[in-house]
Amino acid sequence: MRTIIHVDMDAFFASVEQLDHPEYRGKPVIVGALPESGRGVVAACSYEAREFGIHSAMPITIAFRRCPKGVYVTPRGARYKELSQEIFRIFGDFTDLVEPLSIDEGFLDVSGSLGLFGSGYEIARLIKARVLEETGLVASVGVAPNKFLAKIASDLEKPDGLVVVDPERILEFLHPLPIKRLWGVGAKTAEKLYSRGIRTIGDLANLGAEGVRAILGPHGLDLYHLSMGVDERVVETGREVKSIGNEVTFNEDTADVERVKKTLLALSDKVAGRLRKAGVETVGVTVKFRDENFRTLTRSTTLDKPTALTGVIYERALALLAETGWHGERRVRLVGVTAHKLVEPGGHLSQPGLFDSAAAGGVDNKERDGKAAEAVDLIRRRFGAGALKRGSLVPGDPKKVK
Repeated sequence: MRTIIHVDMDAFFASVEQLDHPEYRGKPVIVGALPESGRGVVAACSYEAREFGIHSAMPITIAFRRCPKGVYVTPRGARYKELSQEIFRIFGDFTDLVEPLSIDEGFLDVSGSLGLFGSGYEIARLIKARVLEETGLVASVGVAPNKFLAKIASDLEKPDGLVVVDPERILEFLHPLPIKRLWGVGAKTAEKLYSRGIRTIGDLANLGAEGVRAILGPHGLDLYHLSMGVDERVVETGREVKSIGNEVTFNEDTADVERVKKTLLALSDKVAGRLRKAGVETVGVTVKFRDENFRTLTRSTTLDKPTALTGVIYERALALLAETGWHGERRVRLVGVTAHKLVEPGGHLSQPGLFDSAAAGGVDNKERDGKAAEAVDLIRRRFGAGALKRGSLVPGDPKKVK
């Protein structure tokens, strides 16, 4: 039986700010956009701020209304990354099997380390102590026979928690918990289950596999297995990037169709450049759209062939924007473009793209398109990201984006 540890840093960004600024300690700290900007969201907040009902992804204007005397600071990515690297270095002293989930959390398979360091509990205790001693930060840790249970355990006694799931008492631990603790149960699924009197993980398990599938379809079988504490996933040390995306929140909500199109073009260009830099291509494109009422829509499509070029991504992004039904009748707050279903390139850039038939009305020329993209990347690497722009993105350009 495996021994899996999940480590989750407590309110990481806000805790780093309180660490570096002692005067912030004990105060509600909100990391994200500044209130005076009137734009953006909360990236993270301290536990003191959470007492005011503030949470991540909340619009900063709402956070400020709830806590006008809070300490509002902008993120310091380089500092967070520096401490994250220190924390993951500590993990590596206990096992080579470390799977980062984000900058502030990860899974460790310590099954092969028990003879050196003791039980899963002892290893978790040592990790917590070393993180605190070497970084000054506090972590919550869960120890269990699998990833699902370890993740739940780490969240139960935050902050500064350490919860161990006894392999002999898994169902006793799991079944009393609220159904929303189950991975894959979002708001809509929860409401469907609530309407049938299913409120705990145990309630779901009692339906049996077929009973759950009758309510939730094939997806229900996965949830049933989790409700029985079954999770066969291994800790993956070489996690691959699954998507590459960029998004923009406008300084002011806009109903300007041409401005939104130009923004999609700029985002498509950034995504395409990042794909090429990563040495991958995409067969999936997603557009994210948020209006002035914070209603968020996403639309996705699959390409016929992999690509890493701006023109193809932008062409599909425009089509997806049209699928949202928006034509300028309401104001837009945010748009984003994401490439997903990433694949290895086939030795050349295989779709018409930058300076191509889709964007410039010319004939399809794969070799030309690939060389043009390579030239653009070279110029930008040498002279900066802003050294070369499409004409339609230059301020004052009279041409419209089609």
